[in-house]
Amino acid sequence: MTGKVYLVGSGPGGTGLLTQRAAEIIDAADVIFYDQLPGEEILSALPGKAEKIDCGKFGGRHTREQDEIESLMVDRAQKDLVVVRLKGGDPFLFGRGGEECKTLRAAGIAVEMVPGVSSAFAVPASVGIPVTHRKYASQVTILTGHEDPAKPEPALDWKLLAQSRGTIVILMGVSNLENIARALVANGKKPDTPVAIIERGLRKDRRVTTGPLSTIGDLARQAGVKPPAVIVIGDVVRLYDPAQPDLIPRGDA
Repeated sequence: MTGKVYLVGSGPGGTGLLTQRAAEIIDAADVIFYDQLPGEEILSALPGKAEKIDCGKFGGRHTREQDEIESLMVDRAQKDLVVVRLKGGDPFLFGRGGEECKTLRAAGIAVEMVPGVSSAFAVPASVGIPVTHRKYASQVTILTGHEDPAKPEPALDWKLLAQSRGTIVILMGVSNLENIARALVANGKKPDTPVAIIERGLRKDRRVTTGPLSTIGDLARQAGVKPPAVIVIGDVVRLYDPAQPDLIPRGDA
């Protein structure tokens, strides 16, 4: 069997931050499994010869369930095809790349990982927010926003997170932001801790909403904030200046 699956990170949006290795693999693909996160600039440039399979997820509504996606990838690879699983950001950071890699290896499929620039770092940087800074933060913690702080046994230690002096970056957290903010404040995080919500990454229609931790949930709801968005919590947000130009050029609209 000569089929192979490439777990490819497309970066935070636009072809400018797509790695050379990722572009080479995409051009050689027979089949591409994709979702909406890579953005229209990348998706519109996918090779016409490749079979394209939509695996998009929109606010909990899945085009295909994870088991089906993995089964289809195994099927195409077993037909000796070059398969690309194209993901936004990096496949191994909340991209289920680890799960897919395990399934593919168990089926005897050759797998190669093609890392991508993570939106957890690039999106805040694009608006002038460094996730670490000598004056403000010497560590950064990246969370999934799908973790509900109110559930009986949360996997995240909210007390430990609240006591951290570092930056907290949350991916996929828009729908749960009020619960997250409430849990952090309840566990000792200062209510006036600055927060930035950066919607739509490096797209031309990007929007940034800022405010204190205690009211950021209300502000986000009033502003109609929608995913995808990267949420940054911590003193590094004080470096954001809306009057300054982008540090990373934006791509598609």
